Amino acid sequence: MKGILMLIYILILVIFALIAYAVMQIKLFGMNVKDFWSFIEANQTLDKLYEFSKRYEKLSIQEQLIYLKEAEKIFKAFDKVPNVLWEEEYEKYSTVLEKYKDIKMLRWANN
Repeated sequence: MKGILMLIYILILVIFALIAYAVMQIKLFGMNVKDFWSFIEANQTLDKLYEFSKRYEKLSIQEQLIYLKEAEKIFKAFDKVPNVLWEEEYEKYSTVLEKYKDIKMLRWANN
């Protein structure tokens, strides 16, 4: 019984040490943990918007507004982290940005 408790304590200690190490690495990279977490969430949203922008050519006004709002969230999150972290996602980012610009121009032209 003592051995199992000792093993559990060691595992918990190792988990906390890994978390502390990850936080330290994020801080050394010049970021906040909150910014890094929002980047991870934005990266997942980027994948969805990328697929959406490839699939649909014409969007309704409501879909355009949703797309613009979600894209702006992604851009803000990506601006807070170094480019080195997301250079693999540059093609997706560029595609979403182009669609964003197209929708903005279309909405501007209609107004």
